[in-house]
Amino acid sequence: MPPLNPDLAGRVFPPTSYLVGREKIREFAHAVRSKNPIHHDVDAARAAGFADVVAPTTFTTVVQSPAVVQLLETPGTGLELHRTVHGSEKIEYHRPIVAGDDLTTTLIITDVTERAGSAILSTVCEIRDTGGDPVATVTSTLLHRGDDA
Repeated sequence: MPPLNPDLAGRVFPPTSYLVGREKIREFAHAVRSKNPIHHDVDAARAAGFADVVAPTTFTTVVQSPAVVQLLETPGTGLELHRTVHGSEKIEYHRPIVAGDDLTTTLIITDVTERAGSAILSTVCEIRDTGGDPVATVTSTLLHRGDDA
């Protein structure tokens, strides 16, 4: 297995965009078995003070997906999808995601380390609204398994 490109550390990928749809939030809420009415019913969300239905916490996975795909499909990284395993993730919300949000995600690789023949890729995805205000910050690690792992 070729090692991960050490020059990845510090790399900032171009922003990707995602327009949050009401039905996508409802589908996601159903998939994660959330019965909270603010994820399904516009009137319940508005009664709770939101402009539209509110995305469940882990919806950031959907929003940041195009940025992660961009990383995985970029030539010269050394990443091989079949060797890549999600390690950890921490989501810091600055405000809830609601239907109608037009969001951008910028993926930054903060560190690449080698351990026991495998590599750990640390990333931060900054999710922002059209005004440039932060919505969520997602810190993740990906484990890229070596030949013997």
